[in-house]
Amino acid sequence: MSSTIVQRFPTADATALAAADAGINRVLELLEQRELVHIGITGGTVGIKTLALWNLHTKRDQIDYSRLHFWWGDERFVAADSPDRNFNQAWDALLAHIAVPRENLHEFPAAEAGLDLEEAAAVFAQHYGAWNPEIAFAYMGMGPDGHVASLFPGKPSPMPGVTIIAEHDSPKPPPERLSLSYEALNRIEEIWFTVAGADKAEAVGVAFSSEPERLPVGQLKGRLRNVWFIDEAAATAISD
Repeated sequence: MSSTIVQRFPTADATALAAADAGINRVLELLEQRELVHIGITGGTVGIKTLALWNLHTKRDQIDYSRLHFWWGDERFVAADSPDRNFNQAWDALLAHIAVPRENLHEFPAAEAGLDLEEAAAVFAQHYGAWNPEIAFAYMGMGPDGHVASLFPGKPSPMPGVTIIAEHDSPKPPPERLSLSYEALNRIEEIWFTVAGADKAEAVGVAFSSEPERLPVGQLKGRLRNVWFIDEAAATAISD
């Protein structure tokens, strides 16, 4: 059964700094134990700030990036050069500055790849299944409505066995998105939530309530543990 660890910080910047430091140290530890290490990264203000601080970390270049693979929890189905793409934001914040092979960056298809949304989901599902990555940890943001990746409240759950979903009508623009499913996310060893801001406090309260499954955030359970990197403003509903 997975456990939950909560780490509180005074500000969003302090939250991102702690998440970046923990990520680098965990990767270095894992590379001593595994030939390849797979991690998940996310978009959002705190998620991208975490990657930017990873880029500035004194241990950044101690990592053998040829053995580190990056996966995204979700992606906006827009043009490849769109600033809305989580890939492009991660590229600018970190990936362009490290010696990571391009084939180690497992980005979702972009809109001009000659595929519609459902076809793109199927193609990436095949890629994901071929790798069947053992993701050690994944950074995961959360919206004020409690959504995670592109899994939104009120949306039906996919059928068992589905790893990649096509979201056609996201309540948050852009409407078309690709996302790992609950099933795929819950195979990850550790989910690392990076959450900051008073507007997230209500959803955090649901995640720590007796009925967390009311929101998508409460339906994620890392196989080993959930770790929360959270600022005080977002953590007001968590009891000590």
